[in-house]
Amino acid sequence: MILAPQFYHHTQVVSIARKLLGKVLITRINGEVTAGRIVETEAYSFKERGCHAYNNRKTPRNAVMFEAGGVAYVYLCYGMHNLFNVVTNKAGRAEAVLIRAAEPIAGQDIMLRRMKAHKLTRITSGPGKLTRALGIERTLNGASLLNSAVTIETGIPVRSKNIIATTRIGIDYAGTDAMLPWRFYVKDNEWVSKW
Repeated sequence: MILAPQFYHHTQVVSIARKLLGKVLITRINGEVTAGRIVETEAYSFKERGCHAYNNRKTPRNAVMFEAGGVAYVYLCYGMHNLFNVVTNKAGRAEAVLIRAAEPIAGQDIMLRRMKAHKLTRITSGPGKLTRALGIERTLNGASLLNSAVTIETGIPVRSKNIIATTRIGIDYAGTDAMLPWRFYVKDNEWVSKW
């Protein structure tokens, strides 16, 4: 069952980042279906310096973050990786959750072809690899997560005791905000990114 709009409209992005663990990310690209169980996320809020929309500053790049929760925010990182984020909160309150890793559960052969790989090992264990394997490109920026080529379904909840909270990755520029424990992952899951 596809997640309802209300799930994304919650005003606590950190809570949504935790609750997305265990949910199923599904893509339907050119008639090919792939899916992965979300095992790693990071929360971002306009209130902290790690966010593209810090201080609620709107730019052409981050404009999608200002929409009502329930749309995709896909941007280019380091000039080569598309990163997939779930926009949350009410319109005008720029917050999003980066999906960092997922465990493949459907369309593995399609993922292998897209990744030019022979083994599934770690092909979705990082945000850039995940989008490539699932076929997520910047053309999906702003797409509804309710009825487009990318959706998220309920999946299986992860127990609190199996969720690890730690600092986010690659945002040293955020100063003390880089130390916020806003990265969440499923304990002992082999698909979590390695850092």
